[in-house]
Amino acid sequence: MTIVIAILVVVLIVGVAIAVYAATAPRREEAKRRTREGPPLQATTDWTNEAGAEFSGLTESARCDLVFAVAALEDERSQRLLEHALDDPAEPVALAAAHALAGSGRRTLVERYLADHPGLRADRIAQALALLE
Repeated sequence: MTIVIAILVVVLIVGVAIAVYAATAPRREEAKRRTREGPPLQATTDWTNEAGAEFSGLTESARCDLVFAVAALEDERSQRLLEHALDDPAEPVALAAAHALAGSGRRTLVERYLADHPGLRADRIAQALALLE
């Protein structure tokens, strides 16, 4: 019976030691959030209002679908809508608009937009656009 008690005492001491270590061990520091460089974004999703009232308030994926649907059209209003889509706060939507404009022969318009809006977002869009070509 004394062997069983000795084993229980050892297990209890190991458990207490683990609890003490868990309570006093140094904690991992939380990673700091990266801050965005450049001026604050002023982009909104209001550009979808130009497509019609039923398109305002679309989700990000639906706005991407709208961009690619409008890209198939060759009129002035569609081009303006794609230009406004470059200002979308969602980077995938802006990239879709840039890809649609560049694919329809308006690459200089996209390059001018990216030059007028420098920063990490413009760099990422330009890099992704270069990969898509």
